[in-house]
Amino acid sequence: MSASAPAVSAPVPLSRRLRSFAVSWASQIGITVAFAALWLLFIFGAPSVFLSDRIYLSFAQTVPYFAIVALFLTMVIVAGDIDLSFIGEMPLCMVGFTFTWQATGSAELGFFAAIGVGILCGLFNGAVVTIIGIPSLVVTIGTQFLFSGLALVLLNGKSTPLVTTNSSFIYWLLVGKVGSIPIDFFWFLILAVVAWALLNRHRLGHNAYVIGDNKQAAQLMGVPIRRTRIMLFVLVGMASAITGMMNSLSLNNFFPGVGSGYLVYTLAAVFIGGTSVFGGRGSIYGTFLGAFMIGGLEAGIVAMGLTAYFVTPIQGAIILIAVSIHAILQQRLR
Repeated sequence: MSASAPAVSAPVPLSRRLRSFAVSWASQIGITVAFAALWLLFIFGAPSVFLSDRIYLSFAQTVPYFAIVALFLTMVIVAGDIDLSFIGEMPLCMVGFTFTWQATGSAELGFFAAIGVGILCGLFNGAVVTIIGIPSLVVTIGTQFLFSGLALVLLNGKSTPLVTTNSSFIYWLLVGKVGSIPIDFFWFLILAVVAWALLNRHRLGHNAYVIGDNKQAAQLMGVPIRRTRIMLFVLVGMASAITGMMNSLSLNNFFPGVGSGYLVYTLAAVFIGGTSVFGGRGSIYGTFLGAFMIGGLEAGIVAMGLTAYFVTPIQGAIILIAVSIHAILQQRLR
């Protein structure tokens, strides 16, 4: 009796493969098309501005101030939580920096003190959310006021000059330049790679996706839910410390309101990038492009000849349109 020949599976049709690719990468495709369309509009509408390297050097310095936090906030939202306290963590971390720097004369020790305060803020947020069981939205609204209020109290509402830190290694590391490119941008690129690796190539990111998609299933699978969620809040705290130092050192001055204007920009970058507010879906790539979209809107609108009054309504419209496009793509392609 002759052995039967092994069955040969039929090749998958090209149309099905393309559809599978589109379903898997719908969010990234959507944000890429939106980003390209917006930038082409700016280039054709204001070529003298958007074909010049000066505007991009400006973006390289200003966008990281909110985009670095947005990268790690993406991971928190993927896990089904949210953190609105980062605008309070920035000044409180800077209090740790200034107090340590003034006491020791070392900006380098101040850097580690700021990172340490950021870690403690993240641990506090995560512990209250996971141990007491209060929704993260409510907790981080409260801690936003708590952290920023503590910074005001500890500084008595006064600003602190940081001019004498200019000769320190930390000053160059956070706000120096490599050639003509601000080093802030290189920090953004490096941390974007780190965030992407954590979310897509590390167990922490896998656990975040599972928790955000179905917390009950994650519990049955043995996923360390509490530890994962706390760790994600800690990452946001550390990112807040870095951006708070970048912002303050670039101005040679620390004032207790540092970071207060970045809440909307940071959230907009995350949601424009396709991260679902319900958790379980999101990408660092989308947030990366979303940050430049929201960071370039004001300059683009003004450069095209519109008054600054148009900036806010157009920003709101673009956020709504982008989120709607992501939702429609997901529904249609499924």
